[in-house]
Amino acid sequence: MDWLGIKEFFKDTFKYLFIIVFVLFLVIYIITLQQVVGPSMSPTLNSGDVVFLDKISYRFIDIKRNDIVALYYADSKYLIKRIVGMPGDKIEFKDNQLYVNDEIVSEDYLADDTITNDFKLSDIGYTTIPEDMYLVLGDNREDSLDSRDEKVGLIPKKNILGKVRIKIWPLNEIKIVK
Repeated sequence: MDWLGIKEFFKDTFKYLFIIVFVLFLVIYIITLQQVVGPSMSPTLNSGDVVFLDKISYRFIDIKRNDIVALYYADSKYLIKRIVGMPGDKIEFKDNQLYVNDEIVSEDYLADDTITNDFKLSDIGYTTIPEDMYLVLGDNREDSLDSRDEKVGLIPKKNILGKVRIKIWPLNEIKIVK
C-alpha cells in the first residue's frame, strides 16, 4: 500500500475543503455579490449592475444617512436603496425639497431633473422614525418602491443585509459606491 500517496491525497483534500469552507464563510458572513434589479437607484446604480455587498461592517459601525444598502423585503426578495431617514428623525418632502427635522438637506446624488412628490412620515403612520428603523428611498424617486409605499414602510435594522461598497459590473464602470 502506498502510504505516501494516501497521505498526499488527504493533504490536498484538506486544502481544497479549507478553501471551500473559507469562501462559504466569506459569502455568508462577510461579502456577497448582488445584482441591481430595476431602475429605482438610477443614476447611481442601474438595472443589471453588480455590486459587492459588505455584510459585516454594520455589526461594528453605525448605519449613516445616505448609505446605500441592500435590505430584505417580502420574504426572499431584496431591495437596494439609500438611507434617508434615521431613528428619531422627522422627515418631510415639500416642493421637491428634503427636510430632516425641519431643516433643508441637500441631495447631491440625485439627477438634476429628479422630482420627489410631497411626502410626510405621517403618510405612513409616524411622526418620527422609531428606534432601530430607517426610511429608505431610491435615487430615481419617480420609479422606486421604497419607504413611501405602505407595502415597504420604514425598515427595521434587522432587515438591512449590508452596505453596498463597490460596483464591479459593468467592468468599464467599476467604482466605489457613494
